[in-house]
Amino acid sequence: MNIVIVTPDGELYNEEVDSIIVSSSNNGDYEILKDHLPIVSTIDTGYVKLTSAKMVYYVVVINGVVENMNNKITVVSQDAFIGESKEIALKNLTDIRAARTEENKKRNVELEKAERELKRQIKMSGAGSL
Repeated sequence: MNIVIVTPDGELYNEEVDSIIVSSSNNGDYEILKDHLPIVSTIDTGYVKLTSAKMVYYVVVINGVVENMNNKITVVSQDAFIGESKEIALKNLTDIRAARTEENKKRNVELEKAERELKRQIKMSGAGSL
């Protein structure tokens, strides 16, 4: 089976696997094996365990959709991170999201400063007054 995992940042994973286990806090756990019936499901917060003869990986998923059709599995997720265990994948995802939050805070402060300066400049120029 082929599985493709994508996020808004692009393709995270595209490989052949023997099975996957999907775990979602709202939908529970289920396994998809070769020739599984078609399925579409959501993952609110959870993970996908990828298993092949050579490896086992976990992909922590936040707000995703899983589709299986003809041994082609697609996971589309708002955010995801891969690791050798659930804990590692979740820690990496949490660290990345914390860094993004800090970066957004910095951008918001800079935007607020720029907005104040623009208002000051407009007021000094007398633009918009009669």
